[in-house]
Formats: sequence, C-alpha cells, structure tokens
Amino acid sequence: QVQLVESGGCSVQAGGSLKLSCAASGDTTSRYCMGWVRQTPGKERKGVAAIDRDGSATYRYSVEGRFTISKDNAKNSLYLQMNSLKPEDTAMYYCAADLLPIGLSRGYAYWGQGTQVTVSS
Repeated sequence: QVQLVESGGCSVQAGGSLKLSCAASGDTTSRYCMGWVRQTPGKERKGVAAIDRDGSATYRYSVEGRFTISKDNAKNSLYLQMNSLKPEDTAMYYCAADLLPIGLSRGYAYWGQGTQVTVSS
C-alpha cells in the first residue's frame, strides 16, 4: 500500500503563495487518484482539489483559480500550488490517495499526516 508524507506548510501573509508537496512510497502514484483535503479544528475535513489518473482536476469552488493540483508520476509526488492565499485558507492540509476516483469527498483510503498552513491578515 502507498505511504504519503506532506511537506511545505508554513505561515504566510495574505496574498502570498505556497507550494505543498506530497511524497509517496510503497507504490506508484500512477495507480492512484489523489487529492488534497484540509481541516480546521472542530470541523470536518473538506476536499480542496483532486486529480484523477488521467490528470483531470477538480477544485473546491472557494479555491478555484487560486490553487493548482498536479501530479508527477516520475517523481511519485503530488503537489498543490496555492496563490493569493486568504486567512480562511488556514488549515491542516492532508494528501490522500485511493485506487478509485474519490474526488472532493473524504473517502480516501490512504492519508498522510498533514502539513499546517497558516495565513495571517
């Protein structure tokens, strides 16, 4: 089964940019549909962006046009480029994977441990 490790989270000011990375091991990312899911304390996890095996991407409406998800199967990695960040983007961001197309739901089988993104105004 695949193991996922996120990196790249940190504190930034509103309007700034960050790129999150997710390194996969134990299996190849080309077999998986993958996504980024975020969570704030006391709230449910919410899908932010997802990418299918064919490279087609889906975005939560609140991030569309600002975030870009990409997958590099040669590097066995998933990325999330985040631009024009807003304080409401503050959350723990999780990388997730599944052999089925899960999209923006929370039903992924495999999860990383998360990386914290904090956006200050």
